[in-house]
Amino acid sequence: MTAPYTGRCACGAVTLAISAEPAATRQCWCRQCQQIAAGGPTQNAIFPAAAVELNGTLAHGSWRAASGNTLTFHFCPACGTQIYAQSSARPQLKTVRFGALDVGHGLRPQVAIWTDDAPEWAVIDPALESWPRQPPAPPPSPSGT
Repeated sequence: MTAPYTGRCACGAVTLAISAEPAATRQCWCRQCQQIAAGGPTQNAIFPAAAVELNGTLAHGSWRAASGNTLTFHFCPACGTQIYAQSSARPQLKTVRFGALDVGHGLRPQVAIWTDDAPEWAVIDPALESWPRQPPAPPPSPSGT
């Protein structure tokens, strides 16, 4: 599938529409992602912030990530579904959780990151590009965002 992408939280109170292709798709094994993903990695698509339209009320929380940046994650306060995260280092990007996208989106991780933090039982696809820690930022999109 290609843009536009749509999505919603589990209860339907938050919806999203995305008008661009992702700059990158990543599987993240950092410890914070494991904590919010019940022990496994998060699966994420990184979009230009301006391309992500959200409807509904979101709650948020922040922490200092292992990268040293502040990560703010946004979720539905009614059902707890993670919708997206945003790094202080890249406010022009929104990292949308695959689980918030509607079924059939067709995206899959291209890269596994923070693999040094993965538990010993983790299964990481050897075909994926892999980074033991924080990778470089995705390249700017053609529109400059």
